[in-house]
Amino acid sequence: MAMSYKAQQDNVGLIRKIRRGINGLGRKCHCCICGKRFMRFSTYRGGWDAVSSYLKQLDWTGSDFDHFWCPFCRSHDRERHLKLYFDALNFWDKFKGATVLHIAPEKHIALCIESCQPKRYLKGDIVPAREGVEVMDVTAIPEADNTFDFVLCNHVLEHVPDDRKALSEIFRVLKPGGVAILQTPYAPELRYTRERDPSISTEAQRLEFYGQEDHIRLYGIDLLDRILESGFDLQLKKHSAVLPEVDSAVAGVNSAEPLFVARKH
Repeated sequence: MAMSYKAQQDNVGLIRKIRRGINGLGRKCHCCICGKRFMRFSTYRGGWDAVSSYLKQLDWTGSDFDHFWCPFCRSHDRERHLKLYFDALNFWDKFKGATVLHIAPEKHIALCIESCQPKRYLKGDIVPAREGVEVMDVTAIPEADNTFDFVLCNHVLEHVPDDRKALSEIFRVLKPGGVAILQTPYAPELRYTRERDPSISTEAQRLEFYGQEDHIRLYGIDLLDRILESGFDLQLKKHSAVLPEVDSAVAGVNSAEPLFVARKH
């Protein structure tokens, strides 16, 4: 799906502009959002080297900290990966004429969905950062049962105190046959989700053991059980199966992160 985006970085300092210009001389990396080619993506907080040894031991899967920001459109890896998955699985056509709820909507994905002309597109966030996004608590969605064909919830559940209630609400507002995209970081080598641990109380401890200061849990492989217990049928669409030709370093995505496709039967 071809989209045209205007970079929102016109007010950056001279040094940054020069660095971005030099970066743009390269061709190694490609952003699927803005279409630019350049030498490298920007890292997030020092990249994977800065991630705690605890999380590395558990094979923590989430963002690609080494290839995070696009230097031109500032899309992040989670947006790019969703777009690539949606391109390959033809989601854009499915959004046409559909009812869509987007929790904590990513700017670039939102523009793509809007271009599909859905019947209704509702964007909600607990603290909206942009116009057109309604105040919404995912644990108390103010919509009737069986309302939406799609719900997108990308890297949100790890922030929500009552994630089971959030999953229940998402299931409730989906129509039978509806699909929820439920991306969230998790650790495949951790059997049980780590949360409500009184020894993890400071921002530094949450960063070390949960991956980010505002994460309130580290999901283990039982994340899959939580989703299934909410009533969903769940499929994990692996990058290697859906996007076999996409080099993760070139595209700036984490190839270890599958697409969580949860369907209300």
